[in-house]
Amino acid sequence: MTESLDARTTRERIMDAALTIFSRKGYHETRIDEIVEAAATSKGSVYFHFPNKEKLFLALVDQFADLLERRVTEAIANQQGMQRVQTALTTVLETFSKYRRPAKLLLIQAVGLGSAFEKKRLETTDRFALLIKSYLDEAVAAGEIAPVDTTIVAHAWMGAIYNVVIQWVYTGEPSQERILAGLLPLLLKSVGYDRP
Repeated sequence: MTESLDARTTRERIMDAALTIFSRKGYHETRIDEIVEAAATSKGSVYFHFPNKEKLFLALVDQFADLLERRVTEAIANQQGMQRVQTALTTVLETFSKYRRPAKLLLIQAVGLGSAFEKKRLETTDRFALLIKSYLDEAVAAGEIAPVDTTIVAHAWMGAIYNVVIQWVYTGEPSQERILAGLLPLLLKSVGYDRP
């Protein structure tokens, strides 16, 4: 059964309002009534789309992860091997920079909120590590880099990206340009790829 246009519009309005309030007040301090008011809808409408605050928060995490994956997929569409890896890393950092509020939700506020949130964070991290792994596997198959354990490398890269982006989300530093200039060459050198 497809969702009606009105229902989709209402759901999007609720998610936009929730993103604003979660970003401003944090998960624990946000009340459903505030989201209802900001979305200009009814409490019943919110609960129709999201049975509780946790499901609404997790939907925001999924929405951001989908956006991130879509942007990476579009950016690398006509590329191969290590060029895909470089473009994917650049696109991830640019996306976090452009969408700072959802990045803050995904990377910071979901940490320490319980097992459901931790499971979602791990699922999202694994999702992107698998993307990186597939690009590294391509580069190994093409002979662009020496054979490496691409699963370990992909997760190590995710850890590096995660920590640098968390620092940036909290403080605004280092700038996106510094992150790209410092992190990208380091990650590429870790697999023996020194070409620009």
